[in-house]
This record gives sequence, C-alpha cells and structure tokens, in this order.
Amino acid sequence: MTPFVAELVGTTMLLILGNGVVANVILDKTKGNNGGLMAITIGWAMAVFVSVYMTASISGAHLNPAVTLALALQGQLAWNLVPVYFSAQLIGAMLGAGIVWFTYRRHLDATSDAATCLAVFSTSPAIRNHVENFLTETIATMVFVVGILFISAPQHSLGALNALPVALLVLAIGLSLGGPTGYAINPARDLGPRIMHALLPIKDKGDSDWGYAWVPVAGPLCGAALAALLYSYCLS
Repeated sequence: MTPFVAELVGTTMLLILGNGVVANVILDKTKGNNGGLMAITIGWAMAVFVSVYMTASISGAHLNPAVTLALALQGQLAWNLVPVYFSAQLIGAMLGAGIVWFTYRRHLDATSDAATCLAVFSTSPAIRNHVENFLTETIATMVFVVGILFISAPQHSLGALNALPVALLVLAIGLSLGGPTGYAINPARDLGPRIMHALLPIKDKGDSDWGYAWVPVAGPLCGAALAALLYSYCLS
C-alpha cells in the first residue's frame, strides 16, 4: 500500500466513524438520537484511534493537511509529497462523508432542520464571528499539532495502542476547545464533506454555508504553521 492509498483509506475511515457518530447523535429517528457531546467527542477520538493504527506504519497517519503541513515545515516530509497527501486526504474525506450519507440518508430526509443536516457533514460556529472563529480554529489546531509533534514513539511497540495518545489528544481538544466552532482542526475533514453536502441529494438540505467554509480550512493551516514554529523554538 502506498502512502497515497494509506492516507485515502485512513481518512475515509476517519470520516465514516467521526461523521457517523455525529449523524447518530443529532439526526431524527436514530437509535443514538440526543446522545450528547460526550458521545460525539469519544466517537471522534475512537475514529482517530482506528484510523491512526491502520495507517501509521505506511504513511505516518497524517490524515489531516494541517499535520502534513507542519511536518513539511519541520523537514520531516518532502515538499513534493505534500500535494499527494493533501489530495488523498480530501478524496478520503469526501468518500467517508458519502458513505455516512448513504447509511443515514433516510434519517437525513426525516430531519427537517437544514442546519442539523449540514452539521452531519461539516462544522459551524456556536456564535458566528468569522475572525474569532478563525482564531479559535487556529488555537485548537496549534494545540493539536504541537501535541502530536511532542508525542514520542515508544521504545517497545504496543501495536495498535501506539495510536492511543493521538486519540486522547483529540478527545481532550474536543472537550476543552470544541465548544465555539466544533473543532474541525482538519481542513479536509470539513471541506470534503461540505463539498459532498452540496452535491448529494438531501431533502430540504439548504445551503452548504460556503461563507464560513474558509474558516475551518485557513484556521487549521495557520495553527499548523504556528505549531511548527513553536515546536522549533522549544527545541532550540
């Protein structure tokens, strides 16, 4: 399996499990309806855990353009591989969102609130202020990426459990910094599903909120760049 395929498969799995738990919690007439914030944050953490242990030995389990950018800035990834990783992550996010739509399409059609249907695919702010929302995504992603950069590989492999620190980091960010914007912290995770929301046939779905779409893309990329600078400063 090539790094491109690993990133594509890993990001697809990430979105199936991550957006899947969102759909289960917020859509009408599901078994998990009204499961609450804890269900979503734990579900996303487990999605990261599964996706990371599937792909870590092949591609490094970036699964996120922000992580890819930070590692390239750190000199840990060749710049000519950045477009390869970015494209795999975006395509994987779109595929994962499409699978979630297929699984929950009847529940999407049964949910009358257009904003709730969009939330299955992409993030939105609790209080809309694009500048502050951008800063929130920047800070959350900076914390996420700095945490990843400081995670050391264990001297003795624990197998799949090697992926646990990243999953716990995502859980901590979701619980602490996820309130204002829904903690995208991953441009592909938001943009790919938003594109699918625009393309897929969903009853009374409303618009895809493209006016906000730049925030969960630009914020995480800026946060990744700041994380790379902060990490270099800490090591100097």
